[in-house]
Amino acid sequence: MKKNALAFVLIFTLVHGFSQKRHREFKIRTVGFYNLENLFDTINDVEKNDEASPIMELRGNREKVYWDKIDKLGKVISQIGKEKTNTSPVILGVSEVENRKVLEDLVNGKSLKKRKYSIIHFDSPDKRGIDVALLYQQRFFKPIHFEVFNPNIYVNNRKVYTRDILLVSGYLDDELIHLIVNHWPSRRGGEAKSSVKREKAAYKVSQIINKIKETEKNPKILIMGDFNDDPINSSFKNVLKTKSRKSNVSEGEIYNPFEEMFRRGFSSLGYRDNINLFDQIMITFPLLNKDSNDYSSYKMFKSAIFNKRFLTEKKGRYKGYPFRSFSYGKYTGGYSDHYPVYLYLIKENK
Repeated sequence: MKKNALAFVLIFTLVHGFSQKRHREFKIRTVGFYNLENLFDTINDVEKNDEASPIMELRGNREKVYWDKIDKLGKVISQIGKEKTNTSPVILGVSEVENRKVLEDLVNGKSLKKRKYSIIHFDSPDKRGIDVALLYQQRFFKPIHFEVFNPNIYVNNRKVYTRDILLVSGYLDDELIHLIVNHWPSRRGGEAKSSVKREKAAYKVSQIINKIKETEKNPKILIMGDFNDDPINSSFKNVLKTKSRKSNVSEGEIYNPFEEMFRRGFSSLGYRDNINLFDQIMITFPLLNKDSNDYSSYKMFKSAIFNKRFLTEKKGRYKGYPFRSFSYGKYTGGYSDHYPVYLYLIKENK
């Protein structure tokens, strides 16, 4: 109760300008996404190409490295959104995980164990064996349905074995929301040449949204992931038809708050002297607050990149980039080569 009260006071400080006539209390929940950078265990799975993972390429100390990485990731997750909610994300999408076991080790680590996270995970057909998953705090979110969709991408009549797209539907407190977790195909072979793969993945997302709309006219959907595309790329603008300004978003459309961040120079990773914002969270119209006084149901209040200084490389060839875990066959002692992203959902407490 004390923790919830703290969240109310903090959020009131943020939004008190909306109404000076009465005290308003709000629930605030953090929803995030984090690419965990090759979170593999130390056991060789003969059915996967996991021996190509950075940890399996190490010559020694694999167990020590594995648990150090688990501990570091747990510390990061425990801090995302905490300054406003006094807890870690109630919902967190993740990518680049090998299996359920690494997620169990993560949520049972000392930084996260008391949050009592549950896991939704499926093994995907990705050749390296990396998957997406959803972590959620049981006291805030109750899933009622989950399934995976393969993008079914073919290039030159050959199937591309990439990550599944995860759909989870459930109740955030008493409100039904839908979460779509993604890790789209990489830019291997060049951005332009590989763009068609991500456009096809985006089209699959649009099909999932239409499937949800078959039973719910105006659903609250959060689309999150490592998309391997920036917010201005065709997969977003031409396929999903995302909008960057609240005022331009109509019913049935998708708002991407990370597009404006990208145009302002913000990034979630860096590669070959380019900055990219591949990690994003988008929302459908019902989660968008176009009337600044109406928080009778959950609405997005603010989105952000969790790019604290300790997560940034201070020296060397990756200076200024996210402090990665692996580089050139060695463990660097970092966290991930991506920053986490997150947003706050708030609702007036009546």
